[in-house]
Amino acid sequence: MVTPRKALAARRRAAGHTQEQLAELLGVSVGTVGRWERGETDPGPLIQLRLAKALGLTAKELAELLSPPGTPIVKLSAQWLPSRAEPVTRPVHRGYPIDGVHDFVPELRRVLDAFDLPVDAPTRPLDEIGSDVAHVNELRLEARYGALAEVLPGLLTELARASQLASSGSARRQVAQLRALTFRAADGIAFKYGYLDLSARLVDLIRQAAVQADDPLLVAAAEYVRTETFFANGDLGTAGRALVKAADEVGRIKNGDALAAAAYGSLHMRAAVVAGRTGKSGAAADHLREARRAAEVVEEGVYHGTAFGPHSIRIHELAVAAELSDPAGIECAATWRPPDDVRAERRSHYFIDLGNAQLDLGRLDDAHESIELAREAAPQHTREHPRVKRTLSALLQRRPGNSRVVELAAWAGARSI
Repeated sequence: MVTPRKALAARRRAAGHTQEQLAELLGVSVGTVGRWERGETDPGPLIQLRLAKALGLTAKELAELLSPPGTPIVKLSAQWLPSRAEPVTRPVHRGYPIDGVHDFVPELRRVLDAFDLPVDAPTRPLDEIGSDVAHVNELRLEARYGALAEVLPGLLTELARASQLASSGSARRQVAQLRALTFRAADGIAFKYGYLDLSARLVDLIRQAAVQADDPLLVAAAEYVRTETFFANGDLGTAGRALVKAADEVGRIKNGDALAAAAYGSLHMRAAVVAGRTGKSGAAADHLREARRAAEVVEEGVYHGTAFGPHSIRIHELAVAAELSDPAGIECAATWRPPDDVRAERRSHYFIDLGNAQLDLGRLDDAHESIELAREAAPQHTREHPRVKRTLSALLQRRPGNSRVVELAAWAGARSI
């Protein structure tokens, strides 16, 4: 039976936080905070110490608020958290967080350098580590990169120990799957913050771990991520071939399975963008058609770390139209808005691509509004995106006296071209 945690909600209000503000501080969704307070779910151990700090509580006091009356209190452990953690309260700029992601990149590199030589320390069971791996991927999908950077080094260090401790074949496969997903979360930071050498290294680690996990659908997800390497070096021809090859391999095992269909559709969805970027409108249309067929049996969701479904396809339809400089396609796509339950990173991508396309069409006010909507959806993702800087730089030149454009450009670090 679900018991609402009225005392937890009251403590949150007493600490001066709305649900939205608390979610922002912790790097979770507003719905997650609501589920905690309704007693439907529990915050994982990775987040509980930070939640306690945000509410001004000790770990024991928080545990008492989370537990039904008469439930034994379990002491929270902090031994596996990163050795260095940012304060929960972060500096903000007009209501949007200014993260310290760049400060954590050297530590992330050090962890990867010593991954095969972990320091001996207590290591939790794989199912407990797995719940934290799920959480860091939630942070990636919601574009909470500051919170993600904060916890990744400690989690990767523990995974390094778990990899050495795994004795049975099933345990080795399970820990390899967890490594692949955690490396992918780390790549979410490396690629989007411009550390392309680190991203390429992480992509190789993702692919190695996926093979060791003996999971062909995880291998397909690794090939989806691998496209970033080809984007970075401009080798779009190889990117397209790699995606088609991976999709063909998944297609042989699809047979109505929803997870396989999602993997197949995701690969074609991304291949459509690659084809659009190379000006191949016919190939892009073919790939989108295959993705739509896959989405007929798949609901919008996250599959092996990749968001896929009807909404994700519509977001990619806009991306393809923008790559092809197709005014009709852009206008058609712009009549739709991604719903709030679509992952924040996906939603911001939609508005970033839309703003960039509107700029090229000369619709400057619409372009500005789209970048504002992208910032609202995922501020950390939007702030670092090169297309945002391009759009804002052009708007600064063409709308030099617009104070809202100036503020937005300053926030994103854009300069007039």
